[in-house]
Amino acid sequence: MTDASATQPNPSSQLRDIWNQFRTHKGALFGLITLGILILAVLIGPYLWVPEKLTVAEAIKLKNQGPSLRFPLGTDQLGRDMLSRMLLAGRVSLAVGLVAMVIAIVFGTFIGILAGYFRRLDGPLMRLTDMFLALPLIPLLLVMVMLFRDRIAGMIGPELGAFTLIVFAIGITSWMATARIVRGEVLTLKEREYVLAARSIGAKPNRIILRHILPNVVSPVMVAATLGVAEAIITESVLSFLGLGFPPDFPTWGRLLFDGLQYMQVYPERVVWPGLAISLTVLSVNYIGDGLRDALDPRIRGR
Repeated sequence: MTDASATQPNPSSQLRDIWNQFRTHKGALFGLITLGILILAVLIGPYLWVPEKLTVAEAIKLKNQGPSLRFPLGTDQLGRDMLSRMLLAGRVSLAVGLVAMVIAIVFGTFIGILAGYFRRLDGPLMRLTDMFLALPLIPLLLVMVMLFRDRIAGMIGPELGAFTLIVFAIGITSWMATARIVRGEVLTLKEREYVLAARSIGAKPNRIILRHILPNVVSPVMVAATLGVAEAIITESVLSFLGLGFPPDFPTWGRLLFDGLQYMQVYPERVVWPGLAISLTVLSVNYIGDGLRDALDPRIRGR
């Protein structure tokens, strides 16, 4: 009799096949290396590059300085070191992208599974998704920030309040694409033989969803998650660029762009560096998403 375990795929070999396919995508490999360098820079950089403590008079004398050995990226209009602010801003921007992505993925996956598995919920949930898709995203976010920013800041502080409000607002308005992707996958999966067999022996819907449906929608959800990080970073940058993001003393890449806008003609590097950081991050995440999409597709992986 054949050993049943011999017919089951080895998880380690599957991961190896996924990695082998992923690394053949040159853009994805470039994105992974670039994003890794950016993450290491914003996590370790502030400990390695500590800005000088200047008096008010010294800071005024050093404002709007160009790049030098003392200040590799120059100084801003208040004499602050731009390199240290870029590193601290990267922490906030990446954290916003990751946390907002988690909120959007969890909510979108939940809506998509309910809509795909339960027929009676499909219509109402998809109409809700269509309604959110029809809403203008940026004006809606601006209204949410203007209405609740001061109230939340008074409860938990300006920095934490702004972070909580922005990541929640971005996450709760970015789940629709994930919900549609997951719904389509669930509609196909619930007609598979193993799901029908589980249903025929009386398995409850929550057990079928957790044991058979959810593990099989991980691949498209992971791809949507990578793209969601890029979208969240861009959205936060837009809000900060419009002056409705984080407070001025709580830097993000978008906030640095907003602060450097009025000095752009005289000191163009003030907008080049944060713009370049945002572009590299978004480009890297998009390339990683493309590579994951190909690597997690067994039809492409088996070629």
